[in-house]
Amino acid sequence: MIVIVMGVSGSGKSTLGIALAAALGWPFVEADDLHPPANVAKMSAGTPLDDDDRWPWLDRVVATLRDTLQRNPDVVLACSALKQAYRDRLARAGPTHLVHLQGRQSTIAERLATRRHRYMPATLLGSQFAALEPPLDAVVVDVDSDTATQVCKVLDALGLSKRCAPALAGSDSPHALSTPRESALSPGDE
Repeated sequence: MIVIVMGVSGSGKSTLGIALAAALGWPFVEADDLHPPANVAKMSAGTPLDDDDRWPWLDRVVATLRDTLQRNPDVVLACSALKQAYRDRLARAGPTHLVHLQGRQSTIAERLATRRHRYMPATLLGSQFAALEPPLDAVVVDVDSDTATQVCKVLDALGLSKRCAPALAGSDSPHALSTPRESALSPGDE
C-alpha cells in the first residue's frame, strides 16, 4: 500500500508523512528530494512548474516507490500531487490511499512566511492553490490539527487505529510520533 500525503506547499506533508511512517513502521519517501536540478532552479527563481516539468519528476517518484515496494510491502509518500492526472501517474507504482492536508490559503501563507525551504519560495503558494484539484477519494486532514491528531485520523481511516494509542502515549514503542528526520526539519519545512 502507498499512502500519499498530499497538499500545497507548507501544508505539512513532510511532517505528517514522517510521523505517519514512524507510527506504522513503514519507509518514508519525500518527493521533493526527487526533483531534477532544472525543476529546483525554476522554483528557486520563483517560476511555477508546469506539466512538462512535472511528468519526468513524477516518473522518478514512481520508480522510487516501485523500488521501495520491492523491499517493503508499504510506504508513505509526501508529494504535492496537486492534480488528478498526477495522482493517476503515481498510482502506476501500486495501490494508493490519499491523505489530503487541507487548509485556508491565509493560514498556510502564514506558515510559509516563517519557514525557509531549500528552494520553494512562499510566492509560489498562489500558483499551487490555482493548480490544486482536490481529490474526491481522500482522507481530509485539517492543517490546523496537531500532528498526533492528524496521525490518528489517518490511522483510523486506514483501519489501523489500534496503532494510535501507543503513538499518542509517547511511549518507547516503534509507533512513536517523532523521528530523527522530523527533529532535523526546520520549522515549517514541509
